[in-house]
Amino acid sequence: MERSEEPVVVLSAAACWELVAGVTLGRLVTRVGEIIEIAPVNYVVDGESLVFRTGSGSKLSALTINRAVTFQVDAIGEDEGWSVVLHGTAHALETAAELEAVADLPLRPLVPTLKPTFVRIDVHAVNGRGYRFGEEPQPEDVQEG
Repeated sequence: MERSEEPVVVLSAAACWELVAGVTLGRLVTRVGEIIEIAPVNYVVDGESLVFRTGSGSKLSALTINRAVTFQVDAIGEDEGWSVVLHGTAHALETAAELEAVADLPLRPLVPTLKPTFVRIDVHAVNGRGYRFGEEPQPEDVQEG
């Protein structure tokens, strides 16, 4: 991310994808009825989609009920950070062609548990912000635009 003097910068879609591709852990947000769940997931970028692995359980169950998901990735440094939010549709990969397409991706479970199901999130919207940290300005020093 390029350094900016502005405290908050809107990132281009290309910049968002570049940042997301450089990180391997994000948060998957699912919704079933009124219940919203957030789970940490390791993933890889594959084109303009994300792929992760999971076992049977709440994430996979949620995706069979509501395929619309949000995925958030961020990084925080000492004096700057960024956050990217991706919206898309998730589906478990089942066909031989789908599984062959992801077989060589560098995607291994972080936790030593069985995660036989590959899931692809086809992203349809991405947005992000870059942040420069610092002291809060005094009200008289801020010019309204």
